[in-house]
This record gives sequence, structure tokens and C-alpha cells, in this order.
Amino acid sequence: MKLLILNGPNLNMLGIREPDIYGRQTYRELEEYIRKEAQALGCEVEIRQSNHEGDLVDWIQEALGRFDGIVINPAAYTHTSVAILDALRAVRLPAAEVHLSDVDAREPFRRVSYAGLACRKTFQGHGFAGYRMAMEFLCGEV
Repeated sequence: MKLLILNGPNLNMLGIREPDIYGRQTYRELEEYIRKEAQALGCEVEIRQSNHEGDLVDWIQEALGRFDGIVINPAAYTHTSVAILDALRAVRLPAAEVHLSDVDAREPFRRVSYAGLACRKTFQGHGFAGYRMAMEFLCGEV
């Protein structure tokens, strides 16, 4: 099982950006956590992060034929990007959405997820553990 893990804008600022919401762990620690948990699940992962919507769209499109599934934390693009939704729908790979915080308990505009419309399941409010939950879910689905 080979999964593409995509992280959107500002996740590179983990540990600095709003630690009361996102915690004090860094993006590097998130990458280490994902690799460790993927190994425990027996799956291979490639982790990418970008602050640019087009990069995320390109990577989703390039995943076709190379990956078995996608775990995506679109971050702020969750609520704005029809392009990411369309890319996920185009490749039709099993996908799971992750959010470190509980977006439903935050500002009302955060409750709309375009990317989530193309995902089989969303994991939110579990911090780093949401990534393991998403990988485990996809490993059981595919």
C-alpha cells in the first residue's frame, strides 16, 4: 500500500502558528510521526507540503497510477478550493481528509469542506493521531 500524504498552507508553521489550536509540535515532528505510524501499518508514504494550491492540484493529478490512496490536509484550501475537489474527483483514488483541529467547533466558514466532498472520510480534532487514523482507514478500504 502506497499513500500520498498532502499538507496545505501554513502547516509548515506548526509549533509557531496558533499553538493553542494546533499544538507546539513542529512540522518535522509531524513528518516523523507519519513515517513511524505508516511503518507500523506496513504502508509506504510520500509526504509533501505546499502553500500553493496549484502544487497540491498537480500532486493529486500525478498520484494517478503511482499511489493507492491520498491522505490530505488541505488546511485553508479546505474551505475555498474547488480546484482541489475537482482534482480529487478526477483521479478517483480513495482519499481521506485530516484536520488537526476540530474545524466544526471553530468559525462557521470552516465548516464547509470542498475537499471533503471527494473524500471517503474526514478525521478532525485528533491532532497528529488523525493521520494514523486516516492511513489505517485507507489501508482497510483499499
